[in-house]
Amino acid sequence: MKSVVNALWRHPIKGHGREALTKAILTRGQAMPWDRHWAVALEFARLAEGEWAPCVNFSRGSKNGAIMAINARLDEATQTVTLTHPHRPDLTFRPDHDQQAFIDWVRPLMPPDGTQPLRLYQLEARGFTDTDYPSISLLNLASNADLGTKMGQEISPLRWRCNLHLDGLSPWAEFDLIGKTVRIGTTELIVREPIRRCLATTANPDTGLRDVDTLGALNRNFHHQDFGIYAEVTTSGEISVGDGLEIL
Repeated sequence: MKSVVNALWRHPIKGHGREALTKAILTRGQAMPWDRHWAVALEFARLAEGEWAPCVNFSRGSKNGAIMAINARLDEATQTVTLTHPHRPDLTFRPDHDQQAFIDWVRPLMPPDGTQPLRLYQLEARGFTDTDYPSISLLNLASNADLGTKMGQEISPLRWRCNLHLDGLSPWAEFDLIGKTVRIGTTELIVREPIRRCLATTANPDTGLRDVDTLGALNRNFHHQDFGIYAEVTTSGEISVGDGLEIL
């Protein structure tokens, strides 16, 4: 079983934009640097500064497909984020200082009768991952292609919002990695569990429109809603696009 890293992605603001990388430094017990570093709290959120909280507290693609079409670019030196969307002007702002600029920018993308975004929270190092431990998410491109074949259409891998895209595995072989330790580049990770999917994946990452029944396809063909795997960094190191995956 040979596999290489085809792409690396991070999501500086949880649910609000993705950014392609060529390499990253992973640290034991932490998420990908700057991944889900900020999250958009909803009006009813119950949060404590500096503490992890489950996704129900935050604005996310499962409740609002339009935000799935956001792209992001982070300037780490200035902690400035630039967001783009097909139906909004570009926005460059500092999440820790210019929160109102972001709220004003994103509100037109929110359902008017839904719960509205209130403010941004940040969580350094571990980020607001969907797991209660700092996780790295991995996607098997062969599984994505196989699901698309079964559905009779091309499926963008960006629907799944994973950090690492892997090429070279057999379809669905990623689930065989659960419980195993893998080396990618100079870092090691233990694969913890499958990723159970939500309505966010039904939204087109180019348009934000819900146009594909990914959940129905998974249930019809495989009798579950799992796609991708979560891993946890056990040995710090560097990963890059093109690095191979080795099972230890």
